[in-house]
Amino acid sequence: MSTSCALCGAPGAVSPVAVVPQDVSVDLCAPCATGVTDGPQDGPHWQCLQGAIWSTEPAVQVLAWRLLKALPEAPWARDLLDMAYLEPEVQAWAEAVLTDTEDAVIHRDSNGTVLTSGDTVVLIKDLPVKGAGFTAKRGTAVRNISLVMDNAEHIEGRVESQRIVILTKFVKKS
Repeated sequence: MSTSCALCGAPGAVSPVAVVPQDVSVDLCAPCATGVTDGPQDGPHWQCLQGAIWSTEPAVQVLAWRLLKALPEAPWARDLLDMAYLEPEVQAWAEAVLTDTEDAVIHRDSNGTVLTSGDTVVLIKDLPVKGAGFTAKRGTAVRNISLVMDNAEHIEGRVESQRIVILTKFVKKS
């Protein structure tokens, strides 16, 4: 069978890949199918997800969301996930196969308040920024933070146009 990949649109040989837990399959090329089964490695191929996440097909949206979620170290993927909107039932379908370890990391500020991606925090201490040559001053607001998915003590944000990693014990949610 020769058609095109539902995620990247590449023409050529495709094979059906199941989108669990529902009984739905999507035709994918070999690189996309490997990414779905083994997890994607950040690279130019996955830029196709910028279009796939907005597909009208719920199964394609689910796969794109899961692949973006599997690329937490890629800033473009985090930004795209922050912008993406899935209908509640599609979101539930996409999250249905998440492992408990992903849900186990909870980021808390210095007061114990839970932080979420997109929050605004305020620095509670002057922080020297290594490699950037400046000190982030106490009271500086850091808007639209990103959470470091594998470390509950780290968040990322922009201070003086530099994207830096900040320890959660030095911030409070505003």
